[in-house]
Amino acid sequence: MSKLAVITLDFINDIANPKGKIPRSAQRIVENQCVEKTNRITAWARKNSMVVIHVKVGFSPSYIECPSHSPVFAKAKQYQALLLGSWGTEFVDALHVEDPDHILIKHRVSAFYNTDLETVLRAQQCEGLILTGTATNMAVEATARDAHDRDYRVTVIKDACEAADQETQEASLANLARFTQVMSTEEFLSQDQVD
Repeated sequence: MSKLAVITLDFINDIANPKGKIPRSAQRIVENQCVEKTNRITAWARKNSMVVIHVKVGFSPSYIECPSHSPVFAKAKQYQALLLGSWGTEFVDALHVEDPDHILIKHRVSAFYNTDLETVLRAQQCEGLILTGTATNMAVEATARDAHDRDYRVTVIKDACEAADQETQEASLANLARFTQVMSTEEFLSQDQVD
């Protein structure tokens, strides 16, 4: 079995908690138990000595890293959203984060952009990535595309990802299926061997 990394994306309070400041997909995350399914995937990873990386998007108090012209991030400063060190950028309580796990902070949509993600993956000799998180059409898809173009084998756990609505979710999963393997939690965990 080649070494894999499980990457969870943006399961933070501002995004994945219904009380957060940007909760577009939060209710669907709760209803569809995305975090609980992610926990099953990360538990499998730890049991099999795989790498677990939890990614959060956030900005420092000055918001100096935040592009004011971005349609995605432009209002973050105005609403004090995605503020590092605040409740909003803490991982949701349901997400199991353990000591061996790596925590990665990003300032853009993709987890690869201007972060140490690739350094960690190379150092740990990871050949494949397992992605969960939110939003499917944003962070998951952007990270998956960047991973594909860096020659990683990518699997997206479709029921451990979520978007703002079902139409967006299905469209994104259809896009992802063109360059990643898309499967459910049960399909992934029931494999005799994860290649």
